[in-house]
Amino acid sequence: MRGISKRFDTTQALEDVSLSLYPGEIHALLGENGAGKSTLIKIMTGVHPPDRGEIRLDEKPISLLNPIQAQTHGIAAIYQEPMVFPDLTVAENIFLTHRTRSPFVNWGRLYRDAEDILKQLDVKLDVRQPARGLTLAAQQTVEIAKAISLQVRVLIMDEPTASLSAHEVRQLFKLANTLRKQGVAILFISHRMEEVFEIADRVTVFRDGKWISTKPRVEVTPDGAIRDMVGREIHDLFAKTETARGETLLSVKNLGKERTFQGITFDVHRGEVVGLAGLVGARRTDVGLALFGVEPADVGEVVFAGKPVRITAPQQAMKIGIAYASEDRRALGLVMPMSVTENISLPMLREYLYGLGLINFGAEKKTAMQFRERLAIRTQTVDVPVAKLSGGNQQKVMLSKWLNVKPQLLILDEPTRGIDVGAKAEVHAMINELAEQGLGIILISSDMPEVMGMSDRIVVMREGRQMGIFTRAEATQETILAAAMGQG
Repeated sequence: MRGISKRFDTTQALEDVSLSLYPGEIHALLGENGAGKSTLIKIMTGVHPPDRGEIRLDEKPISLLNPIQAQTHGIAAIYQEPMVFPDLTVAENIFLTHRTRSPFVNWGRLYRDAEDILKQLDVKLDVRQPARGLTLAAQQTVEIAKAISLQVRVLIMDEPTASLSAHEVRQLFKLANTLRKQGVAILFISHRMEEVFEIADRVTVFRDGKWISTKPRVEVTPDGAIRDMVGREIHDLFAKTETARGETLLSVKNLGKERTFQGITFDVHRGEVVGLAGLVGARRTDVGLALFGVEPADVGEVVFAGKPVRITAPQQAMKIGIAYASEDRRALGLVMPMSVTENISLPMLREYLYGLGLINFGAEKKTAMQFRERLAIRTQTVDVPVAKLSGGNQQKVMLSKWLNVKPQLLILDEPTRGIDVGAKAEVHAMINELAEQGLGIILISSDMPEVMGMSDRIVVMREGRQMGIFTRAEATQETILAAAMGQG
């Protein structure tokens, strides 16, 4: 990619950026949300044409007018959310994009070829089973197998580990190394710095749509990479400030939901951050949904602000002062076509109505502008659809939406998943600020350094059961992981 530029309306997404990939190399691409990474991927895969610049393969200029042309040249991508068809078999998904002149399918050959490809990857999957029952990691394996079936030469991995457990990440890295040995060039995009330093051969940094640096991994440090990404020093990432712990705000005793979780017992004080830690399948999110009334608990006691409560609906939770920011901001946290203003006011829309049921647009917009300032939401206008914002800014809009409820207890489910290091630091600073103001916070996070660095106490869960509670002084990665694996 040489001298690539791309503009969308008034936004210069890429400006004269270059990137070179080599066979048998894993090349990491870093940058904040909005740095231009996604735009570059879409140009590489034929989704968008560049305004200026040149794409060369084997030192020869090529034109990518659509994704089919990119596939023809051996360029493929896998994403954070695999795009498999759940009702088709593994084999059908692998060969779905292949063209054939015959109206008939040679099923025996289809299954044999699919098995041969999975054998190359040293993976055992039943090629005849529907994709619906596959784990995320297995679905990504199918995506990689699909790329191999197209004789992939350049494979783009865009945040492939964001929803995977530690064991599944190891499997994915094993597949990536297998492809590297076969001469595939891999572009690896991740916000997880430790993964980049484990797997990458070279590291490129983009900032604000511009190329900043490309260096061998051995010449890059985490601090240096962060400095290149954000253009400034980031201090105290994952560092909670000490706050005075107030009275007990939430008390949960033996909370349970049939076939989901049971025996959950913990307190949250005003000004305290309580982390919920555990491996994939620990059911931490289910506890948060129960406390917010989305999936009410069947048994147990909940005391909030000194009064026994039974929370059966989100409206009831909001009324008493509980808010919940979902881990899936696109599907459950925000209405993507609606504006920043409309999303922020949505849970409290009644507060913006005139007597005749008409919306007070002025008051609504004033609130949105206040949150834009408070959380540093990077948008020129609060009238823009949230779908057009970067992931980090979408996350800030969702947090603004729930802070507008004026909660006493805020449940944050994976608040920094899929956002860049600069936005993470801003979210952590906001958590510190809210705790200092006396809010109680439940932090659900799969990021071990985050949950350890930001929590005053940590509740560890495993398969719906509470395995222990650790104070900040007691918590180490070893003790938390041992408890999460049932070895504590």
